[in-house]
Amino acid sequence: MAYLIGADIGTTSLKIAVFDGEGKLFRAASRDYTLITKNERVEFPAEDYWDMFRDALCEVSEGIEVAALSVDTQCETLILTDSEGKPLCNAIVWLDNRAEKEAREIEEKFGKKLVYETTGQPEICATWPAAKLLWVRKNMPDVWEKTEKIFLLEDYILYKLTGEFVTEKTLQSSSLYFDIRDGNWWSEMLEFIGVSANKLPKICNSGEIVGEYKGIKIVTGVIDQIAGALGAGVTSKNVISEMTGTTMAMFIPCDEIPEYNPDSIIPCHVNYDGKYALLSWTPAAGLALKWFKNGFCEDLSFREMDEIAEKAGVGAEGLIFLPYLCGSTMPRYSPKATGSFLGLTLSHTRAHMARAILESVACMLKSNIDYLGIEAEEIRATGGGASSPLWCRIKADMTGKKITTLENAESACLGSAILAGVAVGIFESVEAAADNIVKTKKTYIPSGEDYTAVYKKFCEAEEKMLWEK
Repeated sequence: MAYLIGADIGTTSLKIAVFDGEGKLFRAASRDYTLITKNERVEFPAEDYWDMFRDALCEVSEGIEVAALSVDTQCETLILTDSEGKPLCNAIVWLDNRAEKEAREIEEKFGKKLVYETTGQPEICATWPAAKLLWVRKNMPDVWEKTEKIFLLEDYILYKLTGEFVTEKTLQSSSLYFDIRDGNWWSEMLEFIGVSANKLPKICNSGEIVGEYKGIKIVTGVIDQIAGALGAGVTSKNVISEMTGTTMAMFIPCDEIPEYNPDSIIPCHVNYDGKYALLSWTPAAGLALKWFKNGFCEDLSFREMDEIAEKAGVGAEGLIFLPYLCGSTMPRYSPKATGSFLGLTLSHTRAHMARAILESVACMLKSNIDYLGIEAEEIRATGGGASSPLWCRIKADMTGKKITTLENAESACLGSAILAGVAVGIFESVEAAADNIVKTKKTYIPSGEDYTAVYKKFCEAEEKMLWEK
């Protein structure tokens, strides 16, 4: 049997999983790592990404025949090397915010409207590679002079595997120097930041074979959120995905780039099929529940917290929670926003507070759905939040949409493995593979439980406590 490998390289951990031709998990390995942080700078030794990846790959592939491998990664992590691919400095991780001044320079030069209409990015932030490159050019002249290859993280791993200097379109969508309409580099932006196109990788589509590593076909991937959506079976506009982990992330396929809206900060990326996808996220979702557990429910497991929250009943006796412990991003941006409980009385217990937290995240989900005008009837749920039946029921009733959980928790690795399988002919298409091998676990149908009053109170609380800040 020839196996497929999907790899998912996140912000602080990487996972590599082996699947058979029916999508069943055969073997997996993971590695955790700690970023180097100092003030607004966030870095990681570039070669360590490869060392950990190679080590984990060796572990999972030992003694088996692997047909193909594809890798998905975090976006925007930048690696600068010499002509031989040797890193000249630490990788500048996507979280790094050193280039605030350079981001403002880009905004003054091009304006948000042109940047969005070209790249799909409504905000011009220090995290985007264009701003980081401009910063390096001005502040690290020795590194800049020696730089011959500019990688994002997936590109670097592909290069180490194959020796080929290649990239793919989903990853470059948030570089701020990639035109998502014509699928090529944005020459005006490159000229402004001082980058020659010959220092950038060859642009490929997702799912292309670009080389081999020890007999394994190496296939271009997609960004982590798209891989997770593919592994959840989201291949049409009829289904969307939401991941409730530390944050809450949503993936919404679309045929066209939405028109520019100065009040919107929802980014648009190239999708795996050359169409487009909207990506929405919030800073705190499961993080809020974990914060409450660690501070107020240390004696309870998450399952036990579900049990007491269920007894609190719909609406938690009027208690509302705003989960903005790290500010708010989407659909409205308020970085200085803070979390709060509203309506506390002597009758409220930690059970009511736990219930209010669960309901608040469901309210955020509905808020994003309403804002984006999503008509899909089904939401595929991933992340730790999908393991809570109560949370899934609340989301179904809050949104009026089916919430479906999955058998395979490693949806991003499975999504990457699907791309690899299509490339080598094991699967007919991404869509066919998703239909056949993505296994659902349970579907939560809206029960008719009325959350209208809860959602109204939540929105009113936001208007009063959040947007005024």
